[in-house]
Amino acid sequence: MGLMNDRQIDYYDSVAKKKIPKQDWMREKLPADYWGKGTQSRKSNEQWFKVNVNILMDRMRHCYDGDDFLAFDDATMQWVAPVDQALPTKRKWDEVQILNQYTKGYLEKECVDWLSKFMAYGDKEFSSADSIPKIYVFAKKAKTAGNVRLTCMATGFYPKDVIINIKKNGLQLNKDDGVQSTGAQPNNDDTYQIRISVQIDPRGRQGNVCMLCQPYNVEGANYGNME
Repeated sequence: MGLMNDRQIDYYDSVAKKKIPKQDWMREKLPADYWGKGTQSRKSNEQWFKVNVNILMDRMRHCYDGDDFLAFDDATMQWVAPVDQALPTKRKWDEVQILNQYTKGYLEKECVDWLSKFMAYGDKEFSSADSIPKIYVFAKKAKTAGNVRLTCMATGFYPKDVIINIKKNGLQLNKDDGVQSTGAQPNNDDTYQIRISVQIDPRGRQGNVCMLCQPYNVEGANYGNME
């Protein structure tokens, strides 16, 4: 899957065995041989993953949870292993200097060239893509008897870098107050949603306000006014 500015621009269909554009401008601007070469590359990657993911799952006892596994340090031309289970792969790949030289060259030249083209091709779509979110506030019974869990949800926004807060009587609540966040999660229309919640005593619900700021500065419903 290809991403740019947090938006999917292409993907590999493992059933059709093809690399497929997700954005109209990619379909219109890029030649057929781009998709042909990309398809062959993704097919090779698919075979590689079929073999190596099984090895990885054995190493991690089937507990791989989506965290970063390997990263390439362009400056040192070495692989970085954020988790211990990646160390055998790091050592193996670091020994293949031609692979590291190719990766460095790809990142510094070919990748940058393609990104520059993509930014030029998709400039109109990306520059007009900002979406203002809608904010919803709701509550349900909490695990603690007599309390409720107040949830603020902002949805339909792009780009995904936003900050959402819950304020009580003008004071911002944080993790020390029990605030939990889902982080920005993708919707199916290239926008994002985020939820934050906190457990409160409903008898003192007045003054609980959901705030979305940076960059939108939108204030949501006041829970104390919800009947």
